[in-house]
Amino acid sequence: MTTLLHVKSSIFGEDGKSAQLAAAFIAQWKVANPDGEVVERDLINEPVPHLDGVRVMALMTAKEERTVEQQMIVDQSDELIAELVNADQIIMGVPMYNFAVPSQMKAYFDLLARAGVTFRYTENGPVGLIDDKPVYLFATRGGLYKESGIDFQIPFVKQFLNFIGLEQVEVIYAEGLSMGDTAEQSLAEATDQITAFN
Repeated sequence: MTTLLHVKSSIFGEDGKSAQLAAAFIAQWKVANPDGEVVERDLINEPVPHLDGVRVMALMTAKEERTVEQQMIVDQSDELIAELVNADQIIMGVPMYNFAVPSQMKAYFDLLARAGVTFRYTENGPVGLIDDKPVYLFATRGGLYKESGIDFQIPFVKQFLNFIGLEQVEVIYAEGLSMGDTAEQSLAEATDQITAFN
């Protein structure tokens, strides 16, 4: 069975533009994959905890030395990683809030970054340990950032995904969503891009 992992991070839920673009992608994906399964990871309604010293220590402690509480932290990280590993394709809604990804998505990334599990260091630098697969990012922004030289968001997301082994990353941009008529045209162009991917 083909599996699509949908990572949601819009604080506006289904009304968020990134969520709407993801929904359009999923609708087409289901037509092409009638027996496929969509796994949803909602980082807003079911947020993962932000990184702190307790969680870092739990993730760094050897299995045989972990306390029950530390193992619970590791179990949550393992669950998130397993979703990535088991998916055949991944889509992520990535709205821009104050020039960056939602803090809930950063917390999610922090629990995915596990030395010896999702990446390892070698003499030639870091190597991602997750098998590569297609990832589609729906980047929605109120202003225009893509070619402005001040887009720090999508380069960060792509760098992180590459770091853990996911290099087939496609970005669907919908920009200028707070700029009147620009919004409608931008969303239409993003929808056209989605059609080409399925």
